[in-house]
Amino acid sequence: MFTVVASPLSYMTGAQHVIEAGHDSEEQHEGIRVLRAPVAGTLHRSFIWRAVSFISFMFSSIWTALRAGPTDIVMGTTPPIFQAVSAWIVAALRNRPLLLEVRDLWPEFAIGMGVLRNPLLIWLSRRLENFLYRRASHILVNSPAYRDYVITKGVPRNKVTLICNGVNPDMFDPDARGESVRRKWNSQGSFVATYAGALGAANDIATLLRAADRLRDHQEIRFILVGDGKEKQNLEAQARKMELPNVIFAGAHSKSEMPGILAASDVCVAILQNIPMFKTTYPNKVFDYMAAGRPIVLAIDGVIRDVIEKSGGGIFVPPGDDETLAHSILQLSIDRDKAAAMGAAARRYVMKYFNRNDQAEQFALLLGRVAAMP
Repeated sequence: MFTVVASPLSYMTGAQHVIEAGHDSEEQHEGIRVLRAPVAGTLHRSFIWRAVSFISFMFSSIWTALRAGPTDIVMGTTPPIFQAVSAWIVAALRNRPLLLEVRDLWPEFAIGMGVLRNPLLIWLSRRLENFLYRRASHILVNSPAYRDYVITKGVPRNKVTLICNGVNPDMFDPDARGESVRRKWNSQGSFVATYAGALGAANDIATLLRAADRLRDHQEIRFILVGDGKEKQNLEAQARKMELPNVIFAGAHSKSEMPGILAASDVCVAILQNIPMFKTTYPNKVFDYMAAGRPIVLAIDGVIRDVIEKSGGGIFVPPGDDETLAHSILQLSIDRDKAAAMGAAARRYVMKYFNRNDQAEQFALLLGRVAAMP
């Protein structure tokens, strides 16, 4: 059985997870046991208070994990790096192997975004990062560029396994049109450009709003922004100030609702700030877009650009370039056949190379191999 130690707070919104009566902070989800560790409810107050919340979880998750019962392997994930520290401590106390999953390159992303600027904190963060890389029994990464980065830190190549982000294509019907979702957003007959994901500082939604402003006179084009994050209120205020008639903030939706939302989309947008380290990432949302059979306008350079260009499933635009972003969306709205062909190509490619069913088998094999380590 898998046991997951998790916070009771939503990472995206900071909202408290409601634990059903009588469960005593323990739940079952499709055969997975979930233990909730208490955490300071300060996640979205400021950078300092965010760190306080992470550190409080670091300590509470150790205690929670230690009372979880016998275990064969301990897996930690980063970022935030503090919970990887928790996993290392639990693995050491239980004398079990540690599988460290690197989902983003922390602290490099924080440094690139200007969130982490203090020289001492940067030095300490990098020391902690290197310490965890050395102490892990094995390291799992989800992007080929992450593998290269970790190896440059002196980690042996055979200690790093790449299992890419991907998607379950069976969740999505490329022929669906999402009519009920279109009616909900009063978008029947519109050409819908959807962004689905976090509304945070890294996501550069301001550039997307400027692109929408350029297309305000094309009344058939609508922008739907699905998601939540600490920048949502600021972005909504910015959209009101710009008096954008073609932008809808649709709020957060569950993973199970995404197939219907993407079915109601004619093109999907993936966008990040123009920061060199973001060239290393494989954003999960892109694979969802591809599985839904929708063309992608990609404002992210690097390894994910290679995926889109090899698949023929979309258009790359330079990050931060709202003019080219707007032009690309307009061109796809004009040439619907081209858009449909791109969407079909994207789905074929993701089914062949980024199918989560295949990746789950790879992950299960990796868990067994690491669990057998001394």
